[in-house]
Amino acid sequence: MKIVVDTNVLLRDALHDNSPQARLAAEVLKRADLVAIPVSVLCEFVWVLRQGYKKSVAEVAEAIRFLIDSENVVTDRATVEAGLEILDRGGDFADGAIAYEGAWLGADEFVSFDKQAVRLLKSQGRRARLLS
Repeated sequence: MKIVVDTNVLLRDALHDNSPQARLAAEVLKRADLVAIPVSVLCEFVWVLRQGYKKSVAEVAEAIRFLIDSENVVTDRATVEAGLEILDRGGDFADGAIAYEGAWLGADEFVSFDKQAVRLLKSQGRRARLLS
């Protein structure tokens, strides 16, 4: 069985905050031959863990690394790693993923109203501009 998972499945498995759903999530993730995790799902996953559950950056990064290192998981690894790099530096996972994917799509520069995102991307040597 090859599946793509919604964010709520990953959250139930990671948090175990709803026992019946957590069991179902763990079972389907374990039994699947392939678990496709779109980057958008990981962006939601990070947001919910950080904002809703107040998890630390380290806890969130560890959860993502655990997921993407699972034998049956496939994702856009390069984009996820770019998101993790920004997350590890105190920024938003989504900003790193967006900047990386934008460059892959042909963009030369990341533009944002987010000062921290622009600063972190510039510190990586990427072209980024703050709109003001």
